[in-house]
Formats: sequence, C-alpha cells, structure tokens
Amino acid sequence: MATRTPARRITGTPRGTARTGRTASVAAPTRRAPARTTSSSARSSGKGSGRGSGGRRPPARKPARSGPSWPVRAVRGLYLGVAHGLGSLTRSITKGARDLEPEHRRDGVAFFLIALALIVAAREWWGISGTFGLVIHAVVAGTVGLAGVAVPVLLLWLGFRVMRHPERGQANSRVAIGLVFIVLSVCALVAIAEDTPAPSDGFAALQDAGGIIGYLAATPVVTGLTEWVAVPLFLLLGFFGLLVVTATPVHRIPDRVRGLYDRLTGNHHPDEAADDDGLALAEGVSRHDGTDPEPRKKRTRRTKAQRAAEAAEAAGLDEYAGDEAFEKAALLEKEAAAGRAAAARSGRGAATQRVGAPSPAVETATPDGAAKDTATAPVPGADLPPMGRAEQPMLDGDTVYLLPGEDSLGKGAPHKTRSAANDRVVESLTKVFEDFGVDAQVTGFTRGPTVTRYEVEVGAKTKVERITSLSNNIAYAVASADVRILSPIPGKSAIGIEIPNSDRETVVLGDVLRSSAARRTEHPMVMGVGKDVEGGYVVANLAKMPHILVAGATGAGKSSFINSLITSILMRATPEQVRLVLVDPKRVELTIYEGIPHLITPIITSPKKAAEALDWVVREMDARYDDLATFGYKHVDDFNSAVRAGKVKPLPGSERKIAPYPYLLVVVDELADLMMVAPRDVEASIQRITQLARAAGIHLVLATQRPSVDVVTGLIKANVPSRLAFATSSLADSRVVLDQPGAEKLIGQGDALFLPMGAAKPMRVQGAWVTESEVHSVVEHVKAQLKPVYREDVTAPAAAKKQVDEDIGDDLDLLLQAAELVVTTQFGSTSMLQRKLRVGFAKAGRLMDLLESREIVGPSEGSKAREVLVTPEDLPSALALIRGETPQAYDQDADGGAPPAADGAGDPYADGTDGHAPPVAKDYHDDADTDPEHGWR
Repeated sequence: MATRTPARRITGTPRGTARTGRTASVAAPTRRAPARTTSSSARSSGKGSGRGSGGRRPPARKPARSGPSWPVRAVRGLYLGVAHGLGSLTRSITKGARDLEPEHRRDGVAFFLIALALIVAAREWWGISGTFGLVIHAVVAGTVGLAGVAVPVLLLWLGFRVMRHPERGQANSRVAIGLVFIVLSVCALVAIAEDTPAPSDGFAALQDAGGIIGYLAATPVVTGLTEWVAVPLFLLLGFFGLLVVTATPVHRIPDRVRGLYDRLTGNHHPDEAADDDGLALAEGVSRHDGTDPEPRKKRTRRTKAQRAAEAAEAAGLDEYAGDEAFEKAALLEKEAAAGRAAAARSGRGAATQRVGAPSPAVETATPDGAAKDTATAPVPGADLPPMGRAEQPMLDGDTVYLLPGEDSLGKGAPHKTRSAANDRVVESLTKVFEDFGVDAQVTGFTRGPTVTRYEVEVGAKTKVERITSLSNNIAYAVASADVRILSPIPGKSAIGIEIPNSDRETVVLGDVLRSSAARRTEHPMVMGVGKDVEGGYVVANLAKMPHILVAGATGAGKSSFINSLITSILMRATPEQVRLVLVDPKRVELTIYEGIPHLITPIITSPKKAAEALDWVVREMDARYDDLATFGYKHVDDFNSAVRAGKVKPLPGSERKIAPYPYLLVVVDELADLMMVAPRDVEASIQRITQLARAAGIHLVLATQRPSVDVVTGLIKANVPSRLAFATSSLADSRVVLDQPGAEKLIGQGDALFLPMGAAKPMRVQGAWVTESEVHSVVEHVKAQLKPVYREDVTAPAAAKKQVDEDIGDDLDLLLQAAELVVTTQFGSTSMLQRKLRVGFAKAGRLMDLLESREIVGPSEGSKAREVLVTPEDLPSALALIRGETPQAYDQDADGGAPPAADGAGDPYADGTDGHAPPVAKDYHDDADTDPEHGWR
C-alpha cells in the first residue's frame, strides 16, 4: 500500500495542471513519460526489495545511447538539404506560374501540345533513329499501335484549337470524351483487322496492330460476340464519338452536311443573314454598313403574319408611339441577346466567373433572369457583320445621303474576363473575412473594363452590416482607396464589392455601336454609352430618356461623352431625321462639328445668344404642338408616320407644305456659363422645354462641370429624369447630380454612374472613347454629303414681340408719363410725381423704383432728388425700352450707316457661312462684352 501511493500520485493528473490553465495542459503530456517510468520502477522495487533497484537503471538509458552513426547522419542531412533546396526552387517557380495570366497558361499548354506533336511526328513520320526515337515509338505504338501515325495530327489540332478558341474551355470535357470514343474505336478496328494479337505474341505484334488499347478493347468483344458483331459495334462507337466532338445532335446532321456542302461550294444564302449572336435581323432592319443584300424581286410565299401586317398597313397606322407599356431608356446587350436566356435557365452557364474555375466563356445573370455571355461579346478583332446603313433619300426626293461606314470608327482590344490580379484580390478578401471572423466567402466575380465586382455571400446568421463596416479594411487589404460596396447587388442575394482594375480597358465607340444592343434598333437617337461593370455594352435612346443631365469634375470624361454622343448621332441619323443645336461657351470643344449638315444654326459660343436659342426652341415646341393638336396626334412620331403615309393633308385654303418634323437635339456643353449670364431666362426656358417637349421630339443634353445648387437648380432636376455622373470632387456634388452618394468614389477618365429614366439605382459604366481622328473622319464624310442650311431666327431676338415686363403690370401708362416728366425736367423727385401725376406716395415711390431699375434715374440719396441718367435726346429709346420694343439706338444702322445693298456688299454677315451667320472669329463675342476704349472688360 505504501509503495503504490506515490505511483498513483505521479501517474495521475497533477493538481497544478488544473490550476495553471492552458499552459499546464499543454505541458502535461511531456510529464507523463517520466511518471510511467517512475511508477514501473517503484512497482519493481516493491516486489523484490531484496534485489535492490540499482540493476534496473542501465536498460532505461540504452535508447538514449542508441542511434545511427555519424556517416549515416551526414548522408541523411545532405539528402534533406538537397530536398529542401529543390522544394524551395519548385515553390518559387510554381508561385511565379500562378501569377501568370490565364491566357499565357493556355498558350503554354498549346505550345506544349504542338511541340509534342513535332516530337511524335519526327519518329512516326520521318523515322529518326537512336535511343530517343525507339523510346518514342515504344510509347506511342505500344499504346495505340498503327494509329500512332495520326497522333501528331490530333495533337496539332488540339494545340491550335486552344490558341484560336480560348473561350471554348468549357467544351474541353466534351471533346475529351469524344476523342476517347474515337481512339477506342480506331484501335479496336485495327486490332481486329490484324487478327487481334496478344501480348504473348510479342510487343512487336501489338505495335503493328492496335496497341495495348486495341487489344484491351477488342479482345473481350471478339471473344464473346465474334468479329462480325464487333466491327459494327466499334464503327457505331466511333461515329458517336465524332458527333460528340462536333457537338452535333442526330437530328442536326442534315443541316450540318448541307452547311458543309455550301461552304465547300461557296453556295451562300444572303437572305438568311444572322447577327453575331445567332439572331436573325428583323424584317426591314438593315445591317447599317451598305452591304445589305438586294431585295428579292418576287416573294414565292407569304405567311399569315405577313398578310395580316400588309392588311393592317393598308387599313391605317399599325402602331403608335404610345403603345409600349414599359419604356426603357438604356438598352443593355444582355437584354438584346434574348437567345442566351434559355441556356442560362437550363443551367448550362455559370452565373459569374467562379472563383477557382478556369476563365473561358463567362455568363452573368441579369436581374430579370436573362443571361449574358461576356466572352462571346463582339470581339473587336473578329469579323463581324458591318454596321453601315442603306441609302436614305432627303426631303426633296432627289438627294441621296449615305451614312458613314463602320471603317470610320476603330476597333478595341478583346475583353478580358479574368486575370491574375483578380485571383490575388479574391485571396485578400478571403483573408480579411477570416481575420475578422466574418462568416462570408467570395463566390465569384464579374470583370468590367474599369472595375471588377466581387460577389460575397454571407452566412445565415451574419448581418450584412458586418461586411459594409469593413470597407476601410478591404481598401487597405487590396491597396485601393476607391472601393464601393453594393448591398445587395440588384437582383441577387449577394453583396457586391467593386474594386478598380489595375489594368483598365479602353472602351471604343465603334465596338459599342457594333454591339447587338445597338443593332437591334434603327432609331436615329440611339447613342453609345459604354460598357457596364459586367462587360456588357450599354446604349441609350435619347428619345426615351427624354432629357439627360451630365455632370463631373474637370478631366472626368464629360467632354469625351459629348463627342461620343454627337458622333453616334452622325453615324446613325440623317439630317432629315435629327437636327442639332450645339451650345459651346468654351469655344473650342465643339468647333470640330462646324459645318455639318445636321446643324440648324452655327455653333453658338455666346451665352446671350444661347439664351435666345433656348427661347427659340420654346417657340418651335409651341408650333409643333399646334400641329399635333390640329391634326389629332399625341406624339411627333405618329404625326411623321401619318405624313409619310399621306394621311395628313393641309387644311382647306392653306398653301402650307406639311413635312415630317425632325428630332431636335439641343446640346449645352457648359450650363454654368449660361446660368451666370441670364439665370432667370435660361432656367425658365429649360423648365418649359423639359416639361413639354418630349412629345414634340425636342430633347436636351445639359452638361456642366460645376454641379452646384445654383447651376443645377431644383426645377431643372425635377424635369430631367436621366442623369450621368462622372467623378465629382465632393459628396455634395454627387448628391446634387444623383440625389445619392457614389460619384465621389469614381476613379475618373470615363468612369461614371448612369441613372436612366425608370431605373431604381444607377449602373456603373465606363464611357465610350472616340479619338479626334475618328471624329474628323466622320465629320468630313457628312460634310461631303450635304451643306448646312441654317435658320436665321434661332439666335435672333423676337423683335416683333412687344412684351411688357411683369413688374410693370397695369402701370405702363403712368410709368411712361413719369419717365417723360423726369427726363424732360431732369429732376427726379417722388414728391414731384405725386403732385404732377396726382398719385399717392406709395404709387409714386413704386414708379420711381421702376425708373431706377430701367437705369433712367440713379439710386436714392436721402432727401435729395435722384440723379437723372437719360438725356432728353435719348427719351424715345428709353420709352421704347419700357414698352418692350427694340430701341433704335441699339440697331446696327443707327450710326447713320447706309442700309445693306441688294448685292450684299453692305451686309455685315455676307462673309459668314452661307451668308447666314458671321465668321467664326467674329462670333466669339459681341459688342456688349467689350469696351471700345479699354478693350475687354
């Protein structure tokens, strides 16, 4: 009993272990080994105390003295050192390989297959000798036998397929399965043809037959079913493998054979033209490049739908502009490609670029369930159907106008769907979530031209606010300050983290106008916007917006967007369809478009003339509404359709010639300059245009680099539903433009937030870029077609209109008498007006204030009489100014000059463009901006 008690205390858990916590629990296993030794020694000493315990100690020390000798330890150390060195070298190489772009990895695989094909061909085709050749022949012929002659061809095909079609990576599994079936079939048939030699006959016989694969595949079938049954079975297996490789269902075999025959014989069918996405063009929609097929002279058969459409056209107008229930201002490529939605619903495409997956074709889901294949988007370098338009006659019927071709706009680089930088960002985001203990993971991402949106899914019991609160930590981890978090992504149960790409992509306007979204409509007011964050092209219809406000700081891309907008109109619309009014207070931004036939007036550079042009637009709008009301139409499109169909006739007794109204697009490049010169007039004109001009076919584009509340007023914002915000300098500017934050986090150079009419949240887009050389090419083409025909009344003030100011009201007669009395007596006194005009003090004081506002008398000087600023000689001009008439003192011929001669020699505008406007150099400023003595004010 006494000898067992110490043993139990040593082997049991010490009391100190429970008290010391985690440190003691970790150290406890190291203390148990000596406790067991002591316990065994204590037991042995208890059983035989007469023998003594000293003889048991030497055996316990033998394991410490036992071990390998020093030569063995030296060899083992040398081996471990070499192994560690090779491992470090391998890890460094593989780490560098992981940093390679996916495109480079695919090219490396392709080059490896081509090199392997050359090596096999060197032995199987050209019979090189030597040990290396024997090894190659033993491996190839021993595996597939005589079929090894075709192995180089197969490897070359695979290599070129990987290089030419990297987007077909998802089809690799299908191609591999089909090739396995074909190889088994060929090897088995060759083995049957050579009487199925066995390995016992020697490997030379196997190499001259179907190899080991042919032996293993043919022997069981021939033994069990005889050769007469095995041959058809393997032929059927090879045919099925060929169908799998070519992705040809059985019912499509006749179509594929017919297509192959047409390709070999050159028998093409131009009437069955289809777009790049596989969708046939609608009836009457041209390819817009001048290569449209000639119409067939007679139709062999008409369907019921065609007969019904012809009957409806003969009966009357088949549709109206207001028939569409839900109008969308912005057109996305994923919405136009409706044929891809079925593939997405059937589960054949991934929602996004999955993390850890290869980077072939990427399909991104849309909020409405449609899918978009970003890898199959129009590649700028591919051969795409051209986008030019057919010839369109002008109003006079004898002038043909040909729109610019697609060669006027260049092509951009192919769109990347994945890069090594995206993989590194995914790792950084995953590490942030692990460090802060957030149950969330990155499930995929969609790469855009400027930013990449990473999709994050949170756990069932994790708050979304935990992700949004980590914005600063995420920005620190990815080394980018411009991180934008969307919670959630519209249409998805996921959080979006938008991070700028280190390798940005330039979106060119030509690719946007060649996209399927732009080709699906022939509307002349469609413009190219750019690409969204998912890599899809975005176009917008200005007729459905119906007005847009563009704002952003200097250098954010506002002027580039204006150039893309105007160039899009020139590429798609004729002068009879769209007329332009360009206002350029900067004087250098839009001068490149001077002289294009779409202009209804020379480019306006004076803010005062711009205010007068907006007033003319209001008058034009009222005139159009008068016609719409007279003939009973609600929209200018319906009116134009009726005019072309001959359903609108002039009123009886009227000699007016009724013609379709073109769309009128007013582009103001800098709204702030107009608001500084005439804020009240400009705001009133813009308010009236934006409220009423939509049905009249008049649309405004207002751009400014100063989005403050005094420039973009509440009345303007209330009537301009579409917004495009480039990078702003502050949060307040973003709220002024979008009514929400976000624009202050944009990275500039075309990065924008686009909020079209009807959209709940703005979409992030990269604006399209058009070079100056491309603009010059398009402008020279349209200027060579027609010359501009300007209207003289656009920038001219309404001289014939006598309008009394609102502040005068019914006191016009009293004010005229007061002005005549004050000017003739040269004495401005309120008490004099009371006595002479027999009015009260309040009325006399109001008359004196009105005279002061017209600069007839000076300001009040206490009890003294006011200074009279107008001499008696200038009294007629002052009275005309009060009546709202144009004063004679401001006429061009008031200085005694002779009236213009009949030949135009005395016309100051005779040397202008077509005799309708002053030269450009003289149109930069007017006389009101200069002082004849001191020059510029």
